[in-house]
Amino acid sequence: MSTALLVVDVQRIYTVKGNELYCKNAGQTVKRINQLIEKFREKKQPVFFIRHVHKLDGSDLGRMFDFAGPASDFSFKEKTDAVAYDEKLAVPAKANEIVKSRYSSFAGTGLHEKLQKLGVTRVVVTGFMTNFCCDTTARDAHDLDYYVDFVLDATGTPGTAKRDQEQVRDAVGDFLGGGFARVMSTREFLKQFAAA
Repeated sequence: MSTALLVVDVQRIYTVKGNELYCKNAGQTVKRINQLIEKFREKKQPVFFIRHVHKLDGSDLGRMFDFAGPASDFSFKEKTDAVAYDEKLAVPAKANEIVKSRYSSFAGTGLHEKLQKLGVTRVVVTGFMTNFCCDTTARDAHDLDYYVDFVLDATGTPGTAKRDQEQVRDAVGDFLGGGFARVMSTREFLKQFAAA
Protein backbone atom coordinates (compact mmCIF):
# COMPACT_ATOMS: atom_id res chain seq x y z
CA MET A 1 0.00 0.00 0.00
CA SER A 2 1.46 3.34 -1.04
CA THR A 3 0.84 6.39 1.12
CA ALA A 4 1.12 10.01 0.01
CA LEU A 5 1.57 13.08 2.18
CA LEU A 6 -0.55 16.06 1.13
CA VAL A 7 0.94 19.36 2.31
CA VAL A 8 -1.97 21.74 1.80
CA ASP A 9 -1.56 25.51 1.51
CA VAL A 10 1.47 26.11 3.73
CA GLN A 11 1.52 29.66 2.44
CA ARG A 12 2.58 32.98 3.89
CA ILE A 13 -1.01 34.24 4.13
CA TYR A 14 -1.33 31.85 7.11
CA THR A 15 2.17 31.85 8.55
CA VAL A 16 3.26 35.51 8.59
CA LYS A 17 2.04 37.63 11.49
CA GLY A 18 -0.06 40.55 10.28
CA ASN A 19 -1.49 38.73 7.27
CA GLU A 20 -5.28 38.53 7.21
CA LEU A 21 -5.47 34.76 7.85
CA TYR A 22 -2.49 34.42 10.19
CA CYS A 23 -2.64 31.36 12.44
CA LYS A 24 -1.03 31.98 15.82
CA ASN A 25 0.57 28.53 16.10
CA ALA A 26 1.72 28.42 12.47
CA GLY A 27 5.39 27.97 13.38
CA GLN A 28 4.72 24.80 15.37
CA THR A 29 2.40 23.51 12.65
CA VAL A 30 5.09 23.96 9.97
CA LYS A 31 7.66 22.18 12.20
CA ARG A 32 5.35 19.18 12.52
CA ILE A 33 4.72 19.14 8.77
CA ASN A 34 8.47 19.20 8.16
CA GLN A 35 8.88 16.19 10.48
CA LEU A 36 6.34 14.33 8.36
CA ILE A 37 8.01 15.39 5.10
CA GLU A 38 11.36 14.09 6.38
CA LYS A 39 9.91 10.69 7.30
CA PHE A 40 8.11 10.37 3.96
CA ARG A 41 11.37 11.13 2.14
CA GLU A 42 13.21 8.53 4.21
CA LYS A 43 10.62 5.92 3.24
CA LYS A 44 10.59 7.12 -0.38
CA GLN A 45 6.85 7.81 -0.24
CA PRO A 46 5.38 10.64 -2.34
CA VAL A 47 4.81 14.13 -0.98
CA PHE A 48 2.58 16.63 -2.77
CA PHE A 49 2.91 20.36 -2.12
CA ILE A 50 -0.37 22.14 -2.77
CA ARG A 51 -0.99 25.88 -3.00
CA HIS A 52 -4.18 27.91 -3.35
CA VAL A 53 -3.76 30.61 -6.02
CA HIS A 54 -6.18 32.82 -7.99
CA LYS A 55 -5.67 34.78 -11.18
CA LEU A 56 -5.22 38.52 -10.66
CA ASP A 57 -8.38 39.29 -12.64
CA GLY A 58 -10.45 36.92 -10.50
CA SER A 59 -11.69 34.96 -13.51
CA ASP A 60 -11.20 31.64 -11.68
CA LEU A 61 -13.00 32.56 -8.45
CA GLY A 62 -16.29 30.79 -9.10
CA ARG A 63 -18.19 30.63 -5.80
CA MET A 64 -15.04 30.74 -3.63
CA PHE A 65 -15.64 34.09 -1.97
CA ASP A 66 -19.45 34.29 -1.87
CA PHE A 67 -19.34 34.66 1.93
CA ALA A 68 -16.19 36.74 2.32
CA GLY A 69 -17.06 40.28 1.28
CA PRO A 70 -16.99 42.05 -2.08
CA ALA A 71 -15.89 40.00 -5.08
CA SER A 72 -13.22 42.57 -5.92
CA ASP A 73 -11.53 42.09 -2.53
CA PHE A 74 -10.33 38.49 -2.79
CA SER A 75 -7.26 36.75 -1.37
CA PHE A 76 -4.68 34.31 -2.75
CA LYS A 77 -3.80 36.45 -5.78
CA GLU A 78 -1.05 35.04 -7.98
CA LYS A 79 2.33 36.77 -7.93
CA THR A 80 1.80 38.08 -4.38
CA ASP A 81 3.86 37.30 -1.30
CA ALA A 82 0.80 35.84 0.43
CA VAL A 83 0.62 32.80 -1.88
CA ALA A 84 4.31 31.87 -1.61
CA TYR A 85 5.27 28.82 0.45
CA ASP A 86 6.33 29.61 3.99
CA GLU A 87 10.11 29.97 3.91
CA LYS A 88 10.52 27.38 6.70
CA LEU A 89 8.64 24.68 4.78
CA ALA A 90 11.02 21.96 3.53
CA VAL A 91 10.13 22.07 -0.18
CA PRO A 92 12.62 20.15 -2.34
CA ALA A 93 13.92 21.52 -5.64
CA LYS A 94 11.96 18.92 -7.59
CA ALA A 95 8.68 18.95 -5.66
CA ASN A 96 5.40 17.39 -6.75
CA GLU A 97 3.40 20.61 -6.93
CA ILE A 98 -0.33 21.14 -7.31
CA VAL A 99 -1.99 24.54 -7.72
CA LYS A 100 -5.67 24.79 -6.88
CA SER A 101 -8.37 27.43 -6.94
CA ARG A 102 -10.94 25.65 -4.75
CA TYR A 103 -11.01 24.35 -1.19
CA SER A 104 -10.45 20.77 -2.33
CA SER A 105 -7.00 19.74 -3.48
CA PHE A 106 -8.75 17.38 -5.90
CA ALA A 107 -11.08 19.82 -7.70
CA GLY A 108 -9.74 20.38 -11.20
CA THR A 109 -6.10 19.76 -10.27
CA GLY A 110 -5.29 16.29 -11.60
CA LEU A 111 -4.18 15.20 -8.12
CA HIS A 112 -6.39 12.11 -8.16
CA GLU A 113 -4.92 10.94 -11.46
CA LYS A 114 -1.36 11.50 -10.21
CA LEU A 115 -2.03 9.52 -7.05
CA GLN A 116 -3.62 6.70 -9.04
CA LYS A 117 -0.61 6.57 -11.36
CA LEU A 118 1.64 6.12 -8.31
CA GLY A 119 -0.58 3.41 -6.85
CA VAL A 120 -1.45 5.49 -3.79
CA THR A 121 -4.24 4.09 -1.64
CA ARG A 122 -3.82 6.23 1.50
CA VAL A 123 -3.39 9.99 1.86
CA VAL A 124 -2.19 11.92 4.88
CA VAL A 125 -3.66 15.42 5.13
CA THR A 126 -1.75 18.32 6.71
CA GLY A 127 -1.62 22.09 6.27
CA PHE A 128 -3.95 25.07 6.35
CA MET A 129 -6.82 25.75 7.01
CA THR A 130 -8.04 22.89 9.15
CA ASN A 131 -11.70 23.74 8.60
CA PHE A 132 -11.65 24.63 4.90
CA CYS A 133 -9.04 23.21 2.53
CA CYS A 134 -7.79 20.39 4.77
CA ASP A 135 -11.28 19.28 5.78
CA THR A 136 -12.61 19.43 2.20
CA THR A 137 -9.57 17.62 0.83
CA ALA A 138 -9.98 14.84 3.42
CA ARG A 139 -13.67 14.40 2.64
CA ASP A 140 -13.07 14.35 -1.11
CA ALA A 141 -10.23 11.85 -0.70
CA HIS A 142 -12.54 9.59 1.29
CA ASP A 143 -15.23 9.80 -1.40
CA LEU A 144 -12.60 8.90 -4.02
CA ASP A 145 -11.98 5.72 -1.98
CA TYR A 146 -8.64 6.65 -0.42
CA TYR A 147 -7.90 5.75 3.16
CA VAL A 148 -7.42 9.09 4.91
CA ASP A 149 -5.22 10.04 7.86
CA PHE A 150 -5.83 13.55 9.18
CA VAL A 151 -2.90 14.73 11.30
CA LEU A 152 -4.77 17.24 13.41
CA ASP A 153 -1.86 19.04 15.10
CA ALA A 154 -0.17 19.40 11.69
CA THR A 155 -3.06 21.58 10.51
CA GLY A 156 -3.80 25.19 11.38
CA THR A 157 -6.61 27.71 11.32
CA PRO A 158 -7.06 31.28 12.54
CA GLY A 159 -10.38 30.21 14.07
CA THR A 160 -13.68 32.01 13.57
CA ALA A 161 -15.48 34.96 15.12
CA LYS A 162 -17.10 32.58 17.64
CA ARG A 163 -14.43 29.90 18.19
CA ASP A 164 -10.66 29.98 18.69
CA GLN A 165 -8.35 27.84 16.58
CA GLU A 166 -8.15 24.99 19.08
CA GLN A 167 -11.95 24.73 19.27
CA VAL A 168 -12.26 24.75 15.48
CA ARG A 169 -9.51 22.18 15.07
CA ASP A 170 -11.02 19.87 17.70
CA ALA A 171 -14.48 20.13 16.12
CA VAL A 172 -13.12 19.28 12.66
CA GLY A 173 -11.28 16.31 14.14
CA ASP A 174 -14.47 15.07 15.78
CA PHE A 175 -16.49 15.36 12.58
CA LEU A 176 -13.89 13.77 10.31
CA GLY A 177 -13.21 10.99 12.79
CA GLY A 178 -16.89 10.10 12.73
CA GLY A 179 -16.78 8.76 9.18
CA PHE A 180 -14.10 10.19 6.90
CA ALA A 181 -10.62 9.77 8.37
CA ARG A 182 -8.38 8.40 11.07
CA VAL A 183 -7.63 11.49 13.13
CA MET A 184 -4.35 11.53 15.04
CA SER A 185 -1.46 13.63 16.26
CA THR A 186 1.89 13.90 14.51
CA ARG A 187 3.46 11.69 17.18
CA GLU A 188 0.77 9.02 16.80
CA PHE A 189 1.05 9.05 13.02
CA LEU A 190 4.85 8.82 13.02
CA LYS A 191 4.77 5.88 15.42
CA GLN A 192 2.38 3.98 13.13
CA PHE A 193 4.25 5.04 9.99
CA ALA A 194 7.57 3.79 11.40
CA ALA A 195 6.03 0.40 12.15
CA ALA A 196 4.45 0.00 8.70
